[in-house]
Amino acid sequence: MTQSDPHQIAYARAADSGWQGVYKIGAAAALIVALAALADVSSTLLPGGYVSSETVIDWFKLFQDNWLLGLRDLGLLDIIVTTLNVPLFLALFAAHRRLNKQYAALGAILSFVGTAVFTSNNIAFPMLALSGEYAAATTEAQKSLCVTTGEVMLAMGEHSSPGTFMGYFFTNVAGMTMGIVMLQGRVFSKLAGWTGILGFGSLLLFNVCAAFVPAIYDTVLIFAGIGGLLFVIEYILIAGRLLQLGRDAS
Repeated sequence: MTQSDPHQIAYARAADSGWQGVYKIGAAAALIVALAALADVSSTLLPGGYVSSETVIDWFKLFQDNWLLGLRDLGLLDIIVTTLNVPLFLALFAAHRRLNKQYAALGAILSFVGTAVFTSNNIAFPMLALSGEYAAATTEAQKSLCVTTGEVMLAMGEHSSPGTFMGYFFTNVAGMTMGIVMLQGRVFSKLAGWTGILGFGSLLLFNVCAAFVPAIYDTVLIFAGIGGLLFVIEYILIAGRLLQLGRDAS
């Protein structure tokens, strides 16, 4: 052992400790995302948890009857999930920065882009505000303007539509990329890697079909269910491992 080795070891430990907080925040984000996904599925299965809204007027009525359900159906939980993916994927990059830096960085960047695209295009809160304007309108001209504006919004960002596809696309590809990184890096278990690849792959297939082949939407819902289940398992495994990395770094 050369004389510089102790200094190199000390430097490596100091570098790891600098990421301790990121690991812990990433673990917390992963757990919240898993809980949010379970809450989304559970609320959908409850009586009255799903309301079919085909027209702008349907959406306005839903928001007036249950504004929280309206926000959920237009992707509120997806906003939470994609936003929390930012600290999570940063933590995953940190965990792989010495083993597969290039592809870990690619996965993180794709996730950040997906978050930016999805949140900037999401229409949940604008539709909530517009439904209030529609309810307060006193003339047919005002109501007609609200309906026309709502139709434009839905064309741009209705849930599982071509308008929201790119945000989901970047997020799903980011998840698959990071799953491959986890398999190669062996910092995380193979189960975490495979559930990430298969889970996000299933969600990508669902989003492609839902956006561009809506006639088979009910059929491809099975892929959303499978992807969601694998997604939750992966994030719970990731959270546990990130917590362990945070303790080791300290």
